Amino acid sequence: MENNTQSSRHYDLDWIKVLAMLVVFLYHCSLFFNSFDWHIKNNSINHTYIEFFSLLVGNWIMPVFFVVSGMATYYALNRRNPKSSIKERLFRLGLPLLLGIFLLSPPQVYIERITNHQFEGSFLEFFPRYFDGLYLEMGGTGNFAFFGHHLWYLLMLLLFSVITLPFFLKSKGMAAGKGFSFLHYLFIPIPLSIAALTVNNVVNLASWGIVFYLLLYVFGFYFFARKSLRAFVRKIGILAGAMSVLSTAAYISWVFYYGFPMEISIGWAAFMIIRVLLVWNMIFFILYLGDKYLNVSNRALKYSSEASMPFYVLHQPVIIIIGFFIYNLDWTVPVKLIFLISASFLIIMGLYELIIRRVSFLRVLYGLKASWPGDGTHFPTNTSTYGRKHN
Repeated sequence: MENNTQSSRHYDLDWIKVLAMLVVFLYHCSLFFNSFDWHIKNNSINHTYIEFFSLLVGNWIMPVFFVVSGMATYYALNRRNPKSSIKERLFRLGLPLLLGIFLLSPPQVYIERITNHQFEGSFLEFFPRYFDGLYLEMGGTGNFAFFGHHLWYLLMLLLFSVITLPFFLKSKGMAAGKGFSFLHYLFIPIPLSIAALTVNNVVNLASWGIVFYLLLYVFGFYFFARKSLRAFVRKIGILAGAMSVLSTAAYISWVFYYGFPMEISIGWAAFMIIRVLLVWNMIFFILYLGDKYLNVSNRALKYSSEASMPFYVLHQPVIIIIGFFIYNLDWTVPVKLIFLISASFLIIMGLYELIIRRVSFLRVLYGLKASWPGDGTHFPTNTSTYGRKHN
């Protein structure tokens, strides 16, 4: 990230967002084959390379999203007034969330009920029962997925945006004015560890609790958006990478040898602290790699940055539906894995390119602006809200 003019974008953050979305896609494909609870499982479980991949990325991928979202909020508040910021969040997060709750979640719940022998009949017969009780856990009895299944991230981000806005507006100068130091790097994990050890299991979403994600979002705004962070990342990147490797090795070794600790104990506390250190250092290492290699713009970034929201909204239901048609087939795991990844990706991108991208009404439903570059109006294809350089 070289010092450029005020108008230069943080292209590395756009790339991180796009690549993180692809990792989430691959992670959800892996859940079809591993031993973790999920909506539908293959008839043959893989406990080796697929489960290793799931463990490798499952801890840190969503925390990265919340840190980058906190940074995005800081940059957005520098460009918009509070009213327009909330309005944009309501449209760009709320509409895809509602789409997920009422149209994309019902087939996912239906497939889960069918494959777990909790329902017999067609999807049309099941749909009225989708509104019976709240879906709270996999294998439960409630059906209404009020959080949109994988779209819980949009719900959390929308809630966090509203809750924190008054505090962010009062202290925005504090977020930009102070330097990021080694003390921040050492001591910020302490409240994260406290959250992980105390309230992490109150409402657990994708490995972590709501308070843990809220802290990461707040830290993204107050600390990671600081002008001095990028210089610090260049200094700490190699160390953070080494710490990421060590904590990842400790975490995966623990799981493979002892399993996940289920009861609160000293061992459980040590396990959770290892996970927190893994997340914290991985965030810095990813920012370091982005700073070093990804601060460039091209047509691929402009296209994929806009496509990332529709891709995120569609990816899990598409994976589950395709999985439903192949889960009992007598194919080997590698063949099914290649087929699931390839078919899901092609269908998602086909729906985006051929339909969603070109229809204004659908663009809005999927969190995009109504116009698109081919309709004769000006439209910035890179719709990331990750701001401009402040170096």
